[in-house]
Amino acid sequence: MKKFMSEFKEFAVKGNMIDMAIGVIIGGAFTALVTAFTTNIVNPLIGLIPGVKNLDNALKIVITPAGVNEAGEAVEEVAIKFGAFLAAIITFLILALIVFMIVKGINKMRRAEEARKAAAAPAEEPAEPTTKICPFCQTEIPILARRCPHCTSQLEK
Repeated sequence: MKKFMSEFKEFAVKGNMIDMAIGVIIGGAFTALVTAFTTNIVNPLIGLIPGVKNLDNALKIVITPAGVNEAGEAVEEVAIKFGAFLAAIITFLILALIVFMIVKGINKMRRAEEARKAAAAPAEEPAEPTTKICPFCQTEIPILARRCPHCTSQLEK
């Protein structure tokens, strides 16, 4: 159990887990921001369409209206809300677009960094050949061979 705890501690202290936790926290906050944008800006703009007051309540099929039942208890409305689903799709698309743009920017920076490192690195010298071609049968043989293993011809040094 001690080994398990020490391995977990080592894993938790590494940068990867901390970076992931920060990403989740920022992602949650960013999702709230985009949801607020959709709810408070996009939905009212769609509400400018004649006959649509709010996207969340638009395209709604009421199955059971709100009211009071025979026992005098309040009954909530049961409805299929396509407008609320459409608002969630808009939120998702905005988030997906922003994440795509961030990843694209990061990839561009990585490629630029790799190109810079490649330009700064010294060029590798070509390795010395380890094979040669037999002048008689034209097969590839080891460079130190004195006799061709295919045609058994005697080779010059």
